[in-house]
Amino acid sequence: MAGDVSHHAGDITSHPDVSEMRARYARVVSSRGEVAVDGLVVLAGLYCAISAWTVHFSSTRPDLMINNLVIGLAVALIGVGLSMAPDRMRGLSWATAAMGVWLVISPWTVTRFPDKGIIWNNVVIGAVVCLLGMAAAVTVMRNSRTTGT
Repeated sequence: MAGDVSHHAGDITSHPDVSEMRARYARVVSSRGEVAVDGLVVLAGLYCAISAWTVHFSSTRPDLMINNLVIGLAVALIGVGLSMAPDRMRGLSWATAAMGVWLVISPWTVTRFPDKGIIWNNVVIGAVVCLLGMAAAVTVMRNSRTTGT
């Protein structure tokens, strides 16, 4: 039988692509933390996008609602991009940290006299996004240094 490969079961040392498979395995193992951070960036972005409805300020503060929706969707898209193409999206991880800072100060700059719920929501989600953006940037830089790209 031409398709029978059972006589090679268990030993791949003679496989012609063994070095490439080992390199790919090493990349996958080293990027586990990166994928976890990127997933948290996506979740934080999605929460930010829906936070106006969660904290109930969508009708009273439409300007801040639009701000959180746009910034949240941008953060979530960057998180998806970081998980799919980390080398190309390296610079945007720092932009995510900057968006987190913007979320912290936006209740006072986008709207007037924000209430405590709005302030707490944006400060907490902004701090989380900022920290996750910095963690993603550090993780991407560390992994690109170890892989040499």
